[in-house]
Amino acid sequence: MVAVSKPAAIEASSLHIQDVSKYFAAVNGAAVGGLALDKVSLFLSAGELVSLVGPSGCGKSTLLRLIAGLIRPTLGELLVGDEPITAPSAERGLVFQDPNLFPWLTVRRNIEAGLVARGVLKQESGQVDEFMRLVGLEAFADAFPHHLSGGMAQRVALARAMINHPKVLLLDEPLGALDAFTRMRMQDEVLRLWRAHRTTMLLVTHDIDEAVYMSDRIVIMTPRPGRIEQIIQVQMDRPRDRSSQDFLALRSDILQTMHFAGRAVGGNGT
Repeated sequence: MVAVSKPAAIEASSLHIQDVSKYFAAVNGAAVGGLALDKVSLFLSAGELVSLVGPSGCGKSTLLRLIAGLIRPTLGELLVGDEPITAPSAERGLVFQDPNLFPWLTVRRNIEAGLVARGVLKQESGQVDEFMRLVGLEAFADAFPHHLSGGMAQRVALARAMINHPKVLLLDEPLGALDAFTRMRMQDEVLRLWRAHRTTMLLVTHDIDEAVYMSDRIVIMTPRPGRIEQIIQVQMDRPRDRSSQDFLALRSDILQTMHFAGRAVGGNGT
């Protein structure tokens, strides 16, 4: 179990999603258009860690792309602090399931990439060593992505996103491709980085145990078009015991809410 250190000062911002809807037009007659999100409203306090769960296709990743500024809402508004989101920004980091590392760059150069893009590498180069230490990759500074395990590659992706000190970090199933044991270790890794920097984090996951283990709150979404069905406050101290009665009871309640419990008819947990 990862030791819990004293929380750092919060350097994050709040995130406000106000009545956001997103409609995609059908392309060439394909049935992929339509309403993806319908009047979604959610507020995250600065430094909060919130999970989004729901069936595939309910708009979770679409919501992250809206917050990242990669696409624009059809209706509604998104704000970081008091600033409307109108375009991508280094203040909003995004980590995907695939680490998306540059295969021709070493671990060090991959982590530096965000600083290079912002033109601040010379001023902030000292942070590269700090973040390699934070994710335990000092010994792999000169290694290339094909030398790394899946968990190590994802740690590089996290360090690359965190080195920009984003006010909001968006995590789109970042641990979904890992084996079960590596995934649990990486959950602790993410929590350690979150505690060290107190970045506001919004995590998309299909893993209910992961949501209960990591989150301050869990947001359950409906099938497409995505709406918020329920928001659950996780009132358990960290580090959390996955075998505790409170943990298992909350997990069971969420599964039943989502109709994925064993006695429910239909549903498959994906």
